[in-house]
Amino acid sequence: MENDTETRVAFEHPEFKVRVVDALKNDRVRKNFRSAMDGLMRRRLDMFDDAEALENLRTQSMAIRANSLSRLPEMLEKLEAKCIENGIQVHWAETTEQANDIVLKIAQQHDAKSIVKGKSMVSEEMGMNHYLEEQGIECLESDLGEFILQLAEEPPSHIVAPAIHKDRYQVAKLFKEKFPDIPYSDDIDDLTKNARTILRDKFYSAPIGLSGVNFAVAETGTICLVENEGNGRMSTTVPPVHIAVTGIEKVVEMLEDVPPLLSILTRSATGQPITTYFNMITSPRKDGEKDGPKEVHLVLLDNGRSKIYGDPELIATLRCIRCGACMNHCPVYVRVGGHAYGTVYPGPIGTVLEPQKEKGLQAHGELTQASSLCGACGEVCPVRIPLPKLINRLRYEGNRKDESSVTGAGSRRKTSEAMIWKGWAKAHSSPGMYRFGTNAASKMRGLIPNKLGAWTRVRSAPKLAEKSLHQLAKEEGIDHE
Repeated sequence: MENDTETRVAFEHPEFKVRVVDALKNDRVRKNFRSAMDGLMRRRLDMFDDAEALENLRTQSMAIRANSLSRLPEMLEKLEAKCIENGIQVHWAETTEQANDIVLKIAQQHDAKSIVKGKSMVSEEMGMNHYLEEQGIECLESDLGEFILQLAEEPPSHIVAPAIHKDRYQVAKLFKEKFPDIPYSDDIDDLTKNARTILRDKFYSAPIGLSGVNFAVAETGTICLVENEGNGRMSTTVPPVHIAVTGIEKVVEMLEDVPPLLSILTRSATGQPITTYFNMITSPRKDGEKDGPKEVHLVLLDNGRSKIYGDPELIATLRCIRCGACMNHCPVYVRVGGHAYGTVYPGPIGTVLEPQKEKGLQAHGELTQASSLCGACGEVCPVRIPLPKLINRLRYEGNRKDESSVTGAGSRRKTSEAMIWKGWAKAHSSPGMYRFGTNAASKMRGLIPNKLGAWTRVRSAPKLAEKSLHQLAKEEGIDHE
């Protein structure tokens, strides 16, 4: 049985390697992840039984996202104009601090002391809950997984299923601790009903509902929201004010772009042909309508995205539709879980996105090593983001000396390592030096230590042969010159 306090401390540790070691020691979390990921991969595979149709849909989805990004400034201006025409108030935020301040001011204008939230990864990126709570405003997560993690005081470990690292017994224990008046039950249906009972009154009493955005349609000024539980619809319909927060990359050009993206998103994420709810919000409540918010705000967050947009290769990062398929198929993520990354976005997409954001490679460059470069993430990405190629690019950026578009480029460069590689290059570019070095290494092979740092923690130290290949060839009478 895991110790929940130790788990919380583990993902707060500043060192990535320490968090990884802690995660690998947690057998329960590893078992939960293995079971969950196997199920998600199997369901995705069942949804895409026609390989040719899948590849055609991937190509179409990639083209839609690439088209929107190729004209991103134009699309954003068009989106803003259409939203304003529809009665939606649009706000621009260059940083997470600005985005939080915008939300705070809206809350203060309405004298709001509580906000009920649908699922939003951008709000996690903003650290919004903590920020608003410091200002005396309660933020209640209404997504079941997010609600569970809010009670446990943990961040999400997956972008689609945030509490996927917990099993039903852990959730039942948590509910009993936090709500002792509710009878204990580890039945999933009972746990869901209990959460619904707790949350339902909050929807009616909260003056503001907040959500994320899956797609923002420039043509119509429509905010699209994909969800399964109905909490998204409740938080965007019942409270009199709705705030939607999103990254600037989520814009698409036309309404007809949405169905292909929706189709591949749901099947890639959870193996569903479509989610239970698909919300399309185009305006506040109009005269004669019986429900919906009286006021709608759209907050468009940059947070480093414009810089990513400016790089012709790294711009592919912004095609992401947040399906989580890359995580589900990543052998590293499946073994260590999301908390080991210590970032808002874990897994392969986090490995690529996080080092490009504000804190750059100085803070998150180590994540680029959390990949075997097996290529699975690139193979399943529904919008064909070349994730292995981008991870390799960021590894290079971390060690380069010349000018770069990536924040913190060169911050992972080690002088000693650079000197070793320079010596290696010099030796391998000089035949005489190469032969001298290999002969000397063969003769002194007995002096090679059995421990060679991190490499030999899980491997045996390499043993050099008694004779080089050139020597063997010469003895056989083979001309190798």
